[in-house]
Amino acid sequence: MSARDRPKPPGPAATATVDQVDTSYLESLIGYNARRAALAVIEVFMERMAPYDLRVVDFSVLSLVTHNPGITSRQLCTALGILPPNLVAMVNSLEKRELIARKPHPRDGRAMGLHLTASGSKLMRDAEHTAATLEAEVASRLSASETKTLLRLLQKIYL
Repeated sequence: MSARDRPKPPGPAATATVDQVDTSYLESLIGYNARRAALAVIEVFMERMAPYDLRVVDFSVLSLVTHNPGITSRQLCTALGILPPNLVAMVNSLEKRELIARKPHPRDGRAMGLHLTASGSKLMRDAEHTAATLEAEVASRLSASETKTLLRLLQKIYL
């Protein structure tokens, strides 16, 4: 068969086009919706945490230390689902920034408890206020009951 006799591939007129994107299948998936919602919030969260030089995970660690003075690295790893080697560098960095200090654990001589320093306490007061403001903005689209239900349902998936 010569090149002239071979069927021609479909031209531009035969190519499918999409006028309206059908996302209905993706929108039926919990993971897709949870990820889209998280991305919408996290993007703004990261912008608002930039003045504090905090990443999402730094904020999470410092928040747990704020509300659990003396928490151990092991407890942090469990609470946040972080692998110990990843937490070590993060704790070292936060300690180098003088936001946290390690102190001997009162009941476990091998463990160190993590505590906020005075500058860490100030930073977290401001950062948590910023986070609360963002949460209020995000939740403004929901009623108080819807917000409570959403949190309960999301936690039901991962707890």
